[in-house]
Amino acid sequence: MLTLTENASTIVKDITSQPGLPETAGLRITSESPSEQPAFAVTAAERGEPGDQVVEQAGATVYLDEQAATMLDDKILDAAVDPNGSVEFALGIQG
Repeated sequence: MLTLTENASTIVKDITSQPGLPETAGLRITSESPSEQPAFAVTAAERGEPGDQVVEQAGATVYLDEQAATMLDDKILDAAVDPNGSVEFALGIQG
């Protein structure tokens, strides 16, 4: 199952705890390309969709569509904020 670094958990919580979002809000990751070079879309979502895998870690919630859940099963999600304030996500392989 996908795991989150401490940085990723903190950033996901910050994104999904904005005023007006329900407690079920989380980050939703969907697979856009199942090819050799997979691509993923990352969006804030009020709730998961039917069939989504739910990853909850350190107060952060991430929803994965079925294909993304399979492709990210052995991965670690990391995140950082660049000098311009944009969030950058990175994937690593679980040790």
